[in-house]
Amino acid sequence: MQSSLMSMLPLILMFVVLYFVMIRPQMKKQKEHKAMIDAIAKGDEVVTAGGVLGRVSKIGDSYVSLEVANGVEIQIQRSAVVQVLPKGTYK
Repeated sequence: MQSSLMSMLPLILMFVVLYFVMIRPQMKKQKEHKAMIDAIAKGDEVVTAGGVLGRVSKIGDSYVSLEVANGVEIQIQRSAVVQVLPKGTYK
C-alpha cells in the first residue's frame, strides 16, 4: 500500500506545480481581460488583436464599433480588444 502511494507522489506533486505555474496565472489573466472588456465605454481608445487602433464609437452586447479614421468605422467583437490605451494616445 505504501509503495503505491509513494509511486503516485511524484505525479501528484507535478500536477500541483503545474497548477500554480501555468493554470492559475492563466485563469487570473482571463478574469482581468473579461473585467477590462466589460468596462469598455464610448470614447475609449483601444487596440484590437489584429493591431488596429481606434476610438470606441458604439457599444453593443457582443460587438463594438471603432472609429479608425475620420468617418471610418469598423465593427469588431468585444473579445478582440486586447488593450485600452490612456486617453489622448490615439489622435
